[in-house]
Amino acid sequence: MSTFDLTRHPDALAVVRLGRGAKIPAWASASTLFSVTATNDETSVVCHASTVPAKARRQGPFVAFEVTGPLDFKLSGVLHALLTPLAEAEIPVFTLSTFDTDWILVQAGRADQAEEALVAAGHTVHPPVEKTEDDQ
Repeated sequence: MSTFDLTRHPDALAVVRLGRGAKIPAWASASTLFSVTATNDETSVVCHASTVPAKARRQGPFVAFEVTGPLDFKLSGVLHALLTPLAEAEIPVFTLSTFDTDWILVQAGRADQAEEALVAAGHTVHPPVEKTEDDQ
């Protein structure tokens, strides 16, 4: 089975459920990860947990593990390789993908355990790279 490099991000994220066809609220500002997924039944937003109003229907906080990319669209088994050790450790996940890579969100209280399971399976987990003023 393949192994991967991941980055563990420190931001506390939330997954928020909005109604069908909802406009994205101003509080859903970008953070390490900002994602909107809409279906015929709902709109889900992943954003920084600190921006979400208390009355919003949400889950979290989550910690994000980003697979180092970009990943080739021809690759298969990426999520299988990453989620199998987490499933064996009975760690629930919320996953999403972007054009370049995959993201795995785990409950913040289980993030250390998730990292240990990923490393034990042969994956490498790095802290986030500090951005300099030139990068921003």
